[in-house]
Amino acid sequence: MFKAKIIVIGPSESGKTVLSNFLSDTVETIGGEYNPTQGARILEFESQNEGSDKYSSCEVELWDCAGDFRFESCWPALMKDANGVIIVFNPDVPNHLKEVETWYSMFIASQGLQDNQCLLMAHHKPGSGADNIPPLASNLNRITLIHSNLEEEPEDVRQGFRKYLEDVVHTLSESREQEEMSIIT
Repeated sequence: MFKAKIIVIGPSESGKTVLSNFLSDTVETIGGEYNPTQGARILEFESQNEGSDKYSSCEVELWDCAGDFRFESCWPALMKDANGVIIVFNPDVPNHLKEVETWYSMFIASQGLQDNQCLLMAHHKPGSGADNIPPLASNLNRITLIHSNLEEEPEDVRQGFRKYLEDVVHTLSESREQEEMSIIT
């Protein structure tokens, strides 16, 4: 069984903790009072995916990271050995789209992660507008974008995350196989 370390990042008050709790089945209720994350929270769980191939289950460490730039000095340590990054943003907040590019360059481009190891989540808070978001920067268009609305379509969010996790585990498997082949030859 593979173990995947996934970093959840994005602007403050974008919904990272709500999504992390939902994806890890940590809490039953969605929403509540806003309480900013201090540094990072690590949620560990096992993800069972549909299918019977070698990517069907995975141990996940979901690192719910604070969106406040005062924790920037901690980010290199958080990124160490990360297998994937999820950038969460609220499309109803105009400056969040600008911040997504900053998060991308700090956590993805600098780490050399492949596009399939990254996921953009446009998190729609309860009562928010449509699924429309302004165009993203060209480097972000290569990354899968899913819309998250936990009140209306929670299972779509869960399925999108499972598909992403399968891609991450597939990349881990390929990397492991290449490493094993290099040892043999």
